[in-house]
Amino acid sequence: MTGQRGKKTPAKTDESDLLRAALDGVKPLARRNRVVLQPPRPLPIAAQRLRDDHQALLDTLSDAPAWEQGLESGEELVFRRDGLSLQHLRKLRRGHWKIQAQLDLHGLISSEARTQTAAFLAEAIRKGLRCVRIVHGKGLSSPNREPVLKKKVAAWLAQKDEVLAYCQAPASEGGGGAVLVLLRGSGNR
Repeated sequence: MTGQRGKKTPAKTDESDLLRAALDGVKPLARRNRVVLQPPRPLPIAAQRLRDDHQALLDTLSDAPAWEQGLESGEELVFRRDGLSLQHLRKLRRGHWKIQAQLDLHGLISSEARTQTAAFLAEAIRKGLRCVRIVHGKGLSSPNREPVLKKKVAAWLAQKDEVLAYCQAPASEGGGGAVLVLLRGSGNR
């Protein structure tokens, strides 16, 4: 058999034969004074802590409307935290802040929507996002064609200290079926 450049290569021998030849004359060690190592135990999962954290997340948002919710008359959702200038709300309405994340609640029941909203807000705050959109829908598929989640989302948002303001999204961003939310920045604590 010839390899590259016309050099002859030895025929391949079975690798197990090579191993046997290399280990010929090797004797196993005596069994005394050996330490048997156990594989490391996996870290315990703090299941109760996970359940407590999940419940705390759910408890941060209740269905009870906040007294300071500040809804204007009519159906448009508007909220501005005390101490925040009206200029910030105007900027939010005009799209001054880029929408950095979105949550769509279509098809969810109230309890699922509350859980998802709480988790979404917690993640947005953790990432330092300033402006997010929550699509709650217009309620066209709901009984009596009323938006069930619209008022609940408004109440949930007003309960979060990290929410500085929110308003109904412009028509191009979801209109009456969505809300733009301005979150507290890292320097606004």
